[in-house]
Amino acid sequence: MTEETVKAWTFWQGGWVDGNPMIMGPMTHASWLASTVFDGARAFEGVAPDLDKHCERLCNSAVAMGLKPLHGVGELLELCADGLARFDKSTELYIRPMYWAEGGFVSADPETTNFCLTIYEAPIPKPTGFSLTLSPFRRPTYEMAPTNAKAACLYPNSGRALVEARSRGFDNAAMLDGLGNVAELATANIWMVKDGIAHTPAPNGTFLNGVTRQRVIKLLGESGVTVHQRPLTWAEFLDADEVFSSGNYGKVMPVTRIESRDLQPGPVAAQARELYWEFSHSSG
Repeated sequence: MTEETVKAWTFWQGGWVDGNPMIMGPMTHASWLASTVFDGARAFEGVAPDLDKHCERLCNSAVAMGLKPLHGVGELLELCADGLARFDKSTELYIRPMYWAEGGFVSADPETTNFCLTIYEAPIPKPTGFSLTLSPFRRPTYEMAPTNAKAACLYPNSGRALVEARSRGFDNAAMLDGLGNVAELATANIWMVKDGIAHTPAPNGTFLNGVTRQRVIKLLGESGVTVHQRPLTWAEFLDADEVFSSGNYGKVMPVTRIESRDLQPGPVAAQARELYWEFSHSSG
């Protein structure tokens, strides 16, 4: 879909605007010096799981980027509810609040922080599986980039990893950290399963500890699946019984090819996805 065909509503300067309003100019700090932070949540089947955690992370990201949060979590939740009411409950939606600076030179001026909230149609991908390769590009550390924020400036690195992977016929790319351990995918957190035990990289300051990731860890653990958060090598993923991803956009998605090896969607990934849907409808 193009932006012309996507149904979207944006809360901007105190009111809701239909479509894609022009909110930045050439002198806006964010448009040339990259001070934007955002978060992404989902609404589907009448629920919006962990929306409060996404709103809380947005506020934390703003502080990490040197911005000034303009709304508390409760106010953000009220704005989201108001926006969601503009869509049919059955529509699969993406909820994206953003902060950025209007002014400043190199560093952002927190007193010029601006805000918008965009909610738009975005179907959740079907869990049919995707192919995965190792990227030559790595995730930065906290000393190199604001990895403690969900910051727009981090995404060009993920974007070039995707472009490189797709040029070789793969859907997504695994990215290593500076020590050579697997950090995450270009677009989501990554998991592997060996002998019925789930493993996922331990947060080490190179990637966000995803909201969906944390929820899946909790749900699998409560269901009796052992989950280890630890350093993981690419060789371990190549030898895994299952590989899958967790993230807000697609939730839980199986990997069906890793490099030249074909995989079948596995039972732990299927269980994680089922548990997540059950949680969503019991709490969302």
